[in-house]
Amino acid sequence: MVELWTITESMLNPEQLSHMETVFTQGNGYLGTRGAFEERYPNEQRTTFVHGIFDDVPVVFTELVNFPDWTEVEILIKGERFNLSEGELLSYERHLDMHSGLLSRRVRWRSPEGRTSQLKFDRFASLDNIHLACLRVEITPEDYEGSIEFRTGLSSEVDNLCFKHWQRLQQGVDHDHIWLEVRTRKSQITAGMAARIMVEAEGKVETQTWDVEGHPTIAVKTHALAGKRISIEKTVAIFTDREGTDPLSRASATLTGLPSPAWDSLWKAHVRCWEEEWRRSDVIIEGDDEAQLAVRFSIYHLLIAAPRSDECVNIGAKTLSGHGYRGHSFWDTEIFMLPVFSYARPEIARNLLSYRYHNLAGAREKASENGFQGAQYPWESAGDGREVTPTWVPNQKDRTKVIRIWTGDIEIHISSDIAFAVWQYWQVSQDHVFLADRGVEIILETARFWASRLEWDQERKLYFLRDVIGPDEYHEHVDNNAYTNYFARWHLRKAIYLANWLRELDPQQAADLLQRLQITDETLKRWKTISDQIYCPIDKTTGLIEQFEGYFQHKDVDLAGMEPRKESVQSLMGIEGVNATQVLKQPDVMMLMYLLSDEFDQATIRQNFDYYTPRTDLTFGSSLGPSIQAIMAARLGEQDQAYENFMRAARADLGDVRGNAADGIHGASAGGIWQAVVFGFAGLQVNDEGWTVTPSLPPHWKRLAFKFDWRGEEVSIDIPGKKEG
Repeated sequence: MVELWTITESMLNPEQLSHMETVFTQGNGYLGTRGAFEERYPNEQRTTFVHGIFDDVPVVFTELVNFPDWTEVEILIKGERFNLSEGELLSYERHLDMHSGLLSRRVRWRSPEGRTSQLKFDRFASLDNIHLACLRVEITPEDYEGSIEFRTGLSSEVDNLCFKHWQRLQQGVDHDHIWLEVRTRKSQITAGMAARIMVEAEGKVETQTWDVEGHPTIAVKTHALAGKRISIEKTVAIFTDREGTDPLSRASATLTGLPSPAWDSLWKAHVRCWEEEWRRSDVIIEGDDEAQLAVRFSIYHLLIAAPRSDECVNIGAKTLSGHGYRGHSFWDTEIFMLPVFSYARPEIARNLLSYRYHNLAGAREKASENGFQGAQYPWESAGDGREVTPTWVPNQKDRTKVIRIWTGDIEIHISSDIAFAVWQYWQVSQDHVFLADRGVEIILETARFWASRLEWDQERKLYFLRDVIGPDEYHEHVDNNAYTNYFARWHLRKAIYLANWLRELDPQQAADLLQRLQITDETLKRWKTISDQIYCPIDKTTGLIEQFEGYFQHKDVDLAGMEPRKESVQSLMGIEGVNATQVLKQPDVMMLMYLLSDEFDQATIRQNFDYYTPRTDLTFGSSLGPSIQAIMAARLGEQDQAYENFMRAARADLGDVRGNAADGIHGASAGGIWQAVVFGFAGLQVNDEGWTVTPSLPPHWKRLAFKFDWRGEEVSIDIPGKKEG
């Protein structure tokens, strides 16, 4: 059904403008463009991001750079400027066709002076040639004739929420071409853009070119007749010197080689690429239209952010869809988004993990600066893989104050998250080349970090990890966070296994790597000793694992008694207040049991699920929590809880239930939605021997179907729902 591939906005609500710009983001794994209107609108966020193009805001942080605007088209109707904030909007519809990546808008508008026009807007970012994007605007007068003028250009007068990153190098215009070359201020990355304009009209077309500094522009004017359509096509090429020298020449040459007009040929190739993407990646749900649309929406946003031809970039927490988190990457990629690609698009997963390999230098630098060995991956990463977590941020409730951010200092579990993602990718793909050439080094170097970070407690004869933050960021400066400790143990044991695995696969390669990393047999023996003595508690009577040492002594809070509320518990109680309670932003112990499921029996999982669920702020805490909670509930047969949490995640962006979708897509939640369906409701689990499915579908689902790649072979899963009666 068409509607299950299409996100539709049937009326214009200015209060939801930024939210819908996020929802209607388009991309192709190279660039992402928010769904702002071509003609502009008050308080919009006109934004295009290109993977890997970061620049510094002096002293404060580094961020993805907002690219010169390629989408602008100004329309003048007999001198009146088309603007949806003026005149009378007679009809309005906007559609995102996720199957083809097409964003379209249909408007019927009466100007302040009473002229009625029908307008059509279409645009796409080519998946066939990631350096190309194309838009088309059509206008049909209903009750007037006279001049219609289009003005369009490439504007470097853009900013990142007030800071301008671009310096103009050169620009130019001729009859139907414009071009622009700019460079970032600090990182000194050069971008070249070129655009070609074509107009279809029955009357004579007059063209003017305006070489405005930083904004080369073409203006085309023609005489319109009532009922006669006029259209403009704009094709844009974008390159940077990350891909090669002289990006401006490459952009211009790319346009020169295109047919005229270009839309039809570019569109056909683009659609073929999307058909193949969905053939491999689609998840089919019958019997639940909202769930079907939400799952495809999540997959779509991951696919448009996924680098297919660049192994030196990662997917930020907000993908390429908004300014949130400044484009930085967290553990969100490896734990939440990467499984989608490891199972459905392994070549993309390989690229994303290669980003971590190429940025080992930054991780080694961080470990050394902190007095440790090996590699300590940064909590927030950008272009070069060095730590970019801000130390202080403004207090949103009192702008005269600032808040200390500790995650970049002590949220250290990310090094094991990355190692786990490497292991999971290899387990699914059996890509021995990647593991031998890159993955083993990542895991060994981060294991060296753990061996030096763990502290020996002489009194208790155990290794501790003191002063950390677990995934649950409501509690800072804790000792022996269960998730972190258990994963440090898992990590060291896998490092030992892989050192021996590489010795068997290629003895010379293993000897060279271990010598370069200064890892000896004695080192591996010491790691074994350490791993056996890491404090990983579990109460043998109750089966409970304490989230961190001393957690059970914290104040218990009746979350149900705080309802109804529209804020997180942290917002209501403050950082210090919630830190003193048992309320969780997300349940670390359940995340641990999900990822390392083979280390825990069902009874232990049940005990911890029952204890931590009522203490977790699932509605307004972390957007990462509901999908994992859904998986664990499904595995325990709690279908109502599983579906409730699944829909919490599914509505995060489409419904803007957290009120922050304007900042960009919740990329981790998008990945978690896919995991909830595949690992939760379908019950897919893998191990060294193979895979199994243990379905637990919501009662109203009539069918669940998807594909995944298992060690080079495509596997199709098709699960029928329960028969009525």
